[in-house]
Amino acid sequence: MMRQQQRTPTWALVAGAAAVAGALGFGAAHWMAAKKQPAAVPLAKAPASARAAGEPPALEVKIPAEYLTAARIAVEPVSSGGLEAEILTAGTVVAPPNSEAVIVARASGSITRVKSQLGDTVRAGEALAQVDSLEAASMAAERNVANAKAELARKTFARETSLFSQGVTPRQEMEAAQSALAVAQSEAQRASSVASTAHVSADGKSVSVVSPIAGRITAQTATLGGYVQPQTELFRVAGAGKLQVEASLPAADIGRVTIGDKATIIAAGGTPVAATVRSVTPTVSGSTRAATVVLTPVSSVRELITGEGVQARLHVKNGAAGMVVPEDAVQNVDGHDVLFVRTKDGFRVQPVLVGTRSRGVAQIVSGIRAGELVATRNAFLVKADMIKNAREE
Repeated sequence: MMRQQQRTPTWALVAGAAAVAGALGFGAAHWMAAKKQPAAVPLAKAPASARAAGEPPALEVKIPAEYLTAARIAVEPVSSGGLEAEILTAGTVVAPPNSEAVIVARASGSITRVKSQLGDTVRAGEALAQVDSLEAASMAAERNVANAKAELARKTFARETSLFSQGVTPRQEMEAAQSALAVAQSEAQRASSVASTAHVSADGKSVSVVSPIAGRITAQTATLGGYVQPQTELFRVAGAGKLQVEASLPAADIGRVTIGDKATIIAAGGTPVAATVRSVTPTVSGSTRAATVVLTPVSSVRELITGEGVQARLHVKNGAAGMVVPEDAVQNVDGHDVLFVRTKDGFRVQPVLVGTRSRGVAQIVSGIRAGELVATRNAFLVKADMIKNAREE
């Protein structure tokens, strides 16, 4: 009794030395105190029938509220929910549809001019090369002939309409002229569309190789003087839109991944890029025996380069549900997993049964109720104080 009366509480000294505690941590501040706090007081032991075999008796560590701030001990409620798991896979950075263009020759011939080269920035509709082609001359001739026929049919129909209105010719001749005009106009439209799609020049001697989108040239096979066939790839242009990652997914994991799940893309530089699952194919390919999951970065990043291989981490639910706490909140006392439950004067040591641990979160199977306040960050300092006080006793 005399020994307890001679002790002086140390919480006021520690609160006054908060700056020192911030630099040295809770333990250093506690050991620097001149006097010692009264030891942890055992609570009334529950009957043996009410406790699991080998379970330690409940203890309370008395810590004032103002000391929690100085020691940076966080107190959070126990939450209910599921744990996350990771699926690690490999993927490739690709350009989404409408963000990359493969530019081909529309007619056979020789390349007489290369206007742009690898790495250049181009505009939509800009000509990248010129190809001299006999097919261009044919397409231009067909266009001109079709336009001439359409013009003749138009004049014929106008004349027959005038004669019919005067009662000189029968209606059948006017209707035949009208039908011939419709056919001639359709043919002229077809010929003009063919020549326009091939980008035939005004003189009909060459075709232009034109980029349909704005961007930068990422691949080039066009060579001055080279002979090309129709549909021969000459350039690739990548737009400025967001890139995406196509990753392989084992058939067994298709059901675990859903649209909207979070993911992390890790490029060669090691910089993680946050992403979400955009889509998952419901079937596997015949060659790889794997499905494809498409990941979209949350924001535009320069770390990703079209065509490079990356690592993808898919954060999915693993099916474990119940109560969860940060893994730092779980401490081991005398071989038992415990949580420090907040009380009026400090923390109560509460034995719990821990299930799955994943990504810094622990599942609590029993021993605690959802919503109870427990020490999370720096919970080990509460444990250290309890052990220290027990040794002093």
